Amino acid sequence: MKAIVACGGTGGHAFPGIAVAEELRRRGHEVTVWCSGRDIESSVMKSWTGDVFSTGAKQLKARNALSILASIMRCRKAIKKAKPDVLLAMGSYSSLPPVLAARSRGVPVVLHEANTVPGKAVDFLSRFASRVAISFEMTAKYFTKVKTVLTGLPVRESISQGTRFDFIPADAFTVFVTGGSQGAHAVNELMSEALAMLKRELDRRQDKHILYVIHQTGAKDEAFVKDVYAKVGVPARVKAFENAMADAFASADVVVARAGASTCFELAACGKPALLIPLPSALRDHQHFNAEAFADKGAADEGMQYRLQPRQICRYLMQKLDHPEQLAAMRDKMKAMAMPDAAANVADVLESL
Repeated sequence: MKAIVACGGTGGHAFPGIAVAEELRRRGHEVTVWCSGRDIESSVMKSWTGDVFSTGAKQLKARNALSILASIMRCRKAIKKAKPDVLLAMGSYSSLPPVLAARSRGVPVVLHEANTVPGKAVDFLSRFASRVAISFEMTAKYFTKVKTVLTGLPVRESISQGTRFDFIPADAFTVFVTGGSQGAHAVNELMSEALAMLKRELDRRQDKHILYVIHQTGAKDEAFVKDVYAKVGVPARVKAFENAMADAFASADVVVARAGASTCFELAACGKPALLIPLPSALRDHQHFNAEAFADKGAADEGMQYRLQPRQICRYLMQKLDHPEQLAAMRDKMKAMAMPDAAANVADVLESL
């Protein structure tokens, strides 16, 4: 079978797509990964050693109309030449040209929706799809005119194979903060202040526990977050982009993160308790519904950004530090949310067509 996996746009779409591409290649299929060609994709694409095609897809805005049309034509030519048997599209604006080009050439299309609530691209493109693979059972209700298959969200196999950083003391209470590969300014502000408070509180009560922080900030906030921790003596690994995510997860006692679907399922794969802070501006509030799905199972807690204060987060973390049995229960429930066969499930759908 010859397959195209269109998975550009962001890491949240690219990593799951590459996980499926790897599974297909293991099964002996010929696979090409299509991305939009944006700089943000470059670090993700390094993990794929197969063929890559850049579509030139642009975000769905009026000013990009001519570029989008050019991308569709570019994809049509590539499909005519490659003659694939099936195309998998992982969502986002980067899916539009590949899907329209594939259908115009009679190639079956499978869409994958990562979130609880479908994004605009998958919602629109579903009319051209033979199947829509979904990550959450509740998502099926949004697709009434196409067959859905509950597959889960594929995650990188390596994400759950990390080892604890050897420079972190064995008895340290370790908090991993990440707003995604580009960071999240509001999360950075909240968490740096909250963790500084936590350090002062531990010092005040002469606590035996050691606090250690791993913080992925994004490029804009790296310097200021480092400065906050340095002023109060918080031992921390602060990076604009954390290139050892598996080890960061393995090192963490608790994770504070946005609630993108990829992050949620990576947490599940690693069995890590989490405080999820949904992005308030996320389309159709899908990050809230993602977080709610995990919080309802007791695997995570949800905090709404506009309500949270550093003092609240400090108290929350102190509670978890003082009651490790709570984190242990959350770990078990988070592991139960994992779907380790998700990549294989999506590959099965592609093969069935």
